[in-house]
Amino acid sequence: MLIKMQVDSEDTGELQVNVVDSSNAPVRDARVIIRKSLESPGEQDTVETLNTDISGQTEIVNLGTPPLSYSLDENNEMQPYSNYNVEIEAPGYESENIENVEVLPNSMAIQNVKLRRAEGEETEDINIPPHTLYGEYPAKIPEDDIKDVNEPGEIVLSRVVVPEYVVVHDGTPSSNAKDYYVTYKDYIKNVASSEIYATWPQSTLEANILAIMSFTLNRVYTEWYRNKGYDFTITSSTAYDQKWINGRNIFESISLVVDNIFDQYLSFPDVRQPILTQYCDGKRVRCPNWLSQWGSCNLGEQGYSTLEIIRNYYGDDMYINTAEQISGIPASWPGYSLEIGSSGEKVQQMQEQLDTIAGVYTAIPRISADGIFGEQTQQAVKAFQKIFDLPQTGVVDFATWYKISQIYVGITRLAEGIPRG
Repeated sequence: MLIKMQVDSEDTGELQVNVVDSSNAPVRDARVIIRKSLESPGEQDTVETLNTDISGQTEIVNLGTPPLSYSLDENNEMQPYSNYNVEIEAPGYESENIENVEVLPNSMAIQNVKLRRAEGEETEDINIPPHTLYGEYPAKIPEDDIKDVNEPGEIVLSRVVVPEYVVVHDGTPSSNAKDYYVTYKDYIKNVASSEIYATWPQSTLEANILAIMSFTLNRVYTEWYRNKGYDFTITSSTAYDQKWINGRNIFESISLVVDNIFDQYLSFPDVRQPILTQYCDGKRVRCPNWLSQWGSCNLGEQGYSTLEIIRNYYGDDMYINTAEQISGIPASWPGYSLEIGSSGEKVQQMQEQLDTIAGVYTAIPRISADGIFGEQTQQAVKAFQKIFDLPQTGVVDFATWYKISQIYVGITRLAEGIPRG
């Protein structure tokens, strides 16, 4: 493991903490203490003491970070982000401690926290290990990028489906590690925040996230681990899959990309399955014909588009495809944005879901599901977008539609008994 080195702050990044309970309802008036992470816990200095608002959110705070150049230069050996420890307390709940939250310069870090009731619910403090581009992790064991799925007895999906959940085994496949049920989008945001830096160019973020999603959907489509006798979708081991870290913070820039393209993956012509798009850092580990993370950063800075970066590594016949189905949603996106003047069944479906959410997130004004998109609906949409870190346009685009659907499902399906690891 590299020696962690904190430098005097030269730039700043942002941090917001979002707190909910086990029913996904916001926790108001939780006390949030942010301390700079130092080598000796007894030397920690309190940086900020905050309280959550009616939506379970703290204000956004600016925190010191290393220079932006550290996260853009593959030859830099200094840690490019600062670590902060976050402690959350609220009456009637167990305290939660999260160590080594990562804050990058010119980026907003989002720390989502789920508090447990004091009466017997299991708590789990979080200690976020070093980022994969900074710490030492096992290199990916090479695999075929297209799987042979014609063997008798194998389970293979009939079409490409974005799952509602993936089951993450937090270790190597054969280890006695815990399994976590994670929504697909949250899984992708977690992996991307663990594998790449949020400060990288937009096209670089998109190319890497497409590779992460295609890799994941290949595991889903081929039922890779279930065909080997396991009860999970994917592991958190970098030797076998991609790095996922329970409870880690994500970054706004990464979250926005995922929300906008989460139904996409990478394909070759005449191949139905998503491609197992393997990648490496391109610095400590070289991987010809795989995506180089640092190399993709350099290409993005040179002005390469998302598809140009992808084809630079995976070949000119690689293209971006769209999944045929998204699981766990009450109604699919209409294919066009909803805004003032829109009307019809899709507007009514959205209004019904948004008003249900407003019953829990009371900062969102209640609306009537009349199928007419007027100013009241626009204000409710803007309030929703503010809470869930989306651009506050008041327009229900692809990202907002599916975010409304995700939150609606999250607060109405708890009775189904899905484990919430």
